Amino acid sequence: MVVENVAVNPDLVRERQKCTFNTLELTHLLDGGEAKTLERKEREDYFLSDPAFKDEVPMEYLSHKEQYEHSVRKACHMFKKLQEMPHGSMDNFRQLLGGMLGSAIIKDGNPLALHYVMFLPTLAGQGTVEQQAFWISRAWNLEIIGTYAQTELGHGTFIRGLETTATYDPATQEFVLNSPTLTSYKWWPGGLGHTANYAVVVAQLYTQGKCHGIHPFIVQLRDEETHMPLPGIIIGEIGAKLGMNTTNNGYLGFKQVRIPLENMLMKNNKVLEDGTYVKSPSDKLTYGTMMFVRVVICQDMSSYLSKAVTIATRYSAVRHQSEMKPGAPEPQVLDYRTQQYKLLPSIASVFAMKFSAQWIWEMYNVVNSELDQGDLERLPELHAASCCLKALCTSDAASAVETVRLACGGHGYMKSSNLPSTYGLVTAACTYEGENTVLLLQTARYLMKTWQQARSGQTLTPSVAYLNLYSDWRQPRAIWENSMDCVVKAFYQVAAGKVKSAAEHMERRAKGGMSSEDAWNESSIELVAASTAHCRAFMVEKFVETVSKSSVSRPLQTVLTQLAELYALYWLLINKGDFLMFSNLSPADVDGLQLWLEQLLAKLRPNAVGIVDSFDIHDEILGSPLGAWDGRVYERMFEESQKSPLNSEPVNKSFHEYLKPFLRSNL
Repeated sequence: MVVENVAVNPDLVRERQKCTFNTLELTHLLDGGEAKTLERKEREDYFLSDPAFKDEVPMEYLSHKEQYEHSVRKACHMFKKLQEMPHGSMDNFRQLLGGMLGSAIIKDGNPLALHYVMFLPTLAGQGTVEQQAFWISRAWNLEIIGTYAQTELGHGTFIRGLETTATYDPATQEFVLNSPTLTSYKWWPGGLGHTANYAVVVAQLYTQGKCHGIHPFIVQLRDEETHMPLPGIIIGEIGAKLGMNTTNNGYLGFKQVRIPLENMLMKNNKVLEDGTYVKSPSDKLTYGTMMFVRVVICQDMSSYLSKAVTIATRYSAVRHQSEMKPGAPEPQVLDYRTQQYKLLPSIASVFAMKFSAQWIWEMYNVVNSELDQGDLERLPELHAASCCLKALCTSDAASAVETVRLACGGHGYMKSSNLPSTYGLVTAACTYEGENTVLLLQTARYLMKTWQQARSGQTLTPSVAYLNLYSDWRQPRAIWENSMDCVVKAFYQVAAGKVKSAAEHMERRAKGGMSSEDAWNESSIELVAASTAHCRAFMVEKFVETVSKSSVSRPLQTVLTQLAELYALYWLLINKGDFLMFSNLSPADVDGLQLWLEQLLAKLRPNAVGIVDSFDIHDEILGSPLGAWDGRVYERMFEESQKSPLNSEPVNKSFHEYLKPFLRSNL
């Protein structure tokens, strides 16, 4: 983003002059082409130029209730404008809801997000053609507002343990929804508190005296005209959180609530009028919505992290601190190698997440088209990949945002820096749509199954084919080479070694008389580590592979290659014990890798600002005095301080009411 006629901090001017590549070329690459960049910028201007989205008072100075009310106003206006766009699409909705533009307009969570991200996709993915025709049109036209109510107070990721019941009554051809315990109350759905009037409710289906497991149902929660809760509906908001406080997360209980038979989403499983249950070919088809959302989350984590590193990198170029050499001027903080080590691997992570998200998105679309044709073969692979990638992208993003916040010193602690708010948004993703440890264990189940297939010589799906190549990790070590081919191979050697080790230890426990369930639990630390290594390996490979196949200029190719190498070496050295144990790496090779990493930091240092400039994030989207294009950090910070309501008067009334009497009483 180029801002004209604005005085720019001279440090940033010099940084931009150092850049060795065309930043616009990288912007086009990240956006998917010049046309996509133009489309994005037009969309940003369309929304950010609207005065209805401007805040007279920063959101943090409003009460919880006021923040919600402001967000509802903005959300309604946002989607009204989006529907009026000449080229509006579901992709535009998704980018506004999960991406940086949406979080810039509605600062702390969108109360309508789940209507578009979960409610509509579930109707499309789980409803029959007739159900889609009726419900999607009503939802798309905003005749109703929906949410997705799955998680309960007592159960989250373990959805088979949900307690809400839907019991079929053939006499009236209705389902009776009930919350038998306090822990069965739905808890967490966005928009559920006071925004939505309908929900897709996931409940245990009972018919003809038998439980058939969890199924989705469309349930009206509030009157469409008055918005009052319907009889038997117990509903409200769960309260303030670390972040996303205007998402309007809610609770929901049912007291014998009746809904018609046709309100069960029946694209896959069906209940006939007499109560007969007709099972789908695969119960895994019910999880399609969750996989879609996990794929979207991976894309969003890259976006949020790009915002955080832009703020921290520009600030580090402007900020001068201490003396590197006695008597010399204070250097830019970015000149310190330790600061580069905090920032540059985090910048590289943006690319790793983005390229991996592109890969899983393409895989999702391929598998989804196969499902429509009845081909379920690659569904387990997609599920395993989306689980571990969601877990790693969210945990990496949360860790990296906190790292770069700390890299900004005390100023990064200010709410106005937008780093605390960004951290709140990304760390929330570590638990929603599947808690990360549980997701990694789900991936581990797939890895244990494919490990057994590898042992028996079966052909494996693409993402786990390396288990056939590197299953014998105790073979004589080859000579280590400081090349990316060797590094990528090492990541897969580690993954295969950890998968094999976890499997063997689990088998040993089972042979010793332990039940399979206890053996799994006793081995779960290793299983999580195996899933993490598996995911990290294909993230490294996808980064290196995407860069090598990119048709870009040589200067940009050089920078992208350096970023890919830095990402791989950073994680290799963080986990060097695993590589010494399972790969060709020997202790004598570690010094060379450390030197390689430090050389990459030095090579990337002149391009640090250029790289984050290429993310092309509008100042209003950054929302930070530390990261603005012009680098006027201190002036902007002081301007932000003047927005505090406490500065609206020279003496606060508390002085006369409390401080003055207190001081006089101690004289």
